[in-house]
Amino acid sequence: FLSLVAEFCCGLFVILILGKFWFLAVLYLLWLYLDWETPSTGGRRSQWVRGWTVWKYFREYFPIHLIKTSDLNPSYNYLLGFHPHGVLVAGAFGNFCTGPSFKNLFPGLTPYLHIMPIWFSCPFFREYVMSAGMVSASKESVSYVLNNEGGGHASVIVIGGAEESLNAHPGSLTLNILKRKGFIKMALKHGAHLVPVFSFGENELFKQVANPKGSWLRNVQEKLQKKMGFALPLFHARGIFQYSFGLIPYRQPIHTVVGSPIHVKQNLNPTAEEIEQLHALYLQKLRQLFEEHKRNYGIPEHKSLIFE
Repeated sequence: FLSLVAEFCCGLFVILILGKFWFLAVLYLLWLYLDWETPSTGGRRSQWVRGWTVWKYFREYFPIHLIKTSDLNPSYNYLLGFHPHGVLVAGAFGNFCTGPSFKNLFPGLTPYLHIMPIWFSCPFFREYVMSAGMVSASKESVSYVLNNEGGGHASVIVIGGAEESLNAHPGSLTLNILKRKGFIKMALKHGAHLVPVFSFGENELFKQVANPKGSWLRNVQEKLQKKMGFALPLFHARGIFQYSFGLIPYRQPIHTVVGSPIHVKQNLNPTAEEIEQLHALYLQKLRQLFEEHKRNYGIPEHKSLIFE
């Protein structure tokens, strides 16, 4: 989805360069140079863009719901780990970048959805995603958000990243998380409380071409992901007037459940052992969150999360 919008924006920029309005493209390049660091310094959100009516229809299409399990004190900063990535990351976008749900459930907190820095290199597209409240996933960007002395900031990070989208098959409960510990270190360095978030239904929006680990397709996808920084899952769903084939996601409900905070004491120089301990605790709380709520959202009793 992001790729399609980005391609449109880049195409528009090329048209400006090659057309009679080339001077506008030159002016924009100057602006891009001067504004280059903004995605890493809190972005530039627009409540007008975040409140567009189209996002209301987007949330109602699936529909998308945000479920609160515990209060989050706005006097602190938080790092929310979002799982799973899925193909569209619809739950993260619908709940943290649009509408009033997060603000109503967690008053005093401002969410920042971190996405790959490469998206902010695309002309015009970068303005759009920043307006929705998205910022870079670079270390500098996360530090900027979590370094707010008065609290009230919430970094939302899709922990599994692009690599996890290759596991986004209906019914899949596999999370890429065992080797991902950078977010733990960031939470410790800034004293940001950790909050596990599980989005039930995220993997049900598309069907993906079979790509088991070790297959030629999976090998190609993983190599491309390492080189380009983003994955290329081969997926399909429904069309506009028929349900057999297309790129429009299926109408499957998404319930994004925000867990209880894990209180983290600031540690500017955490040891490897301290990072491992907090990482293990986070995995425990994430699994507990899933087990407590899976029955409510159609997950069979015998199904459990798989950590890779």
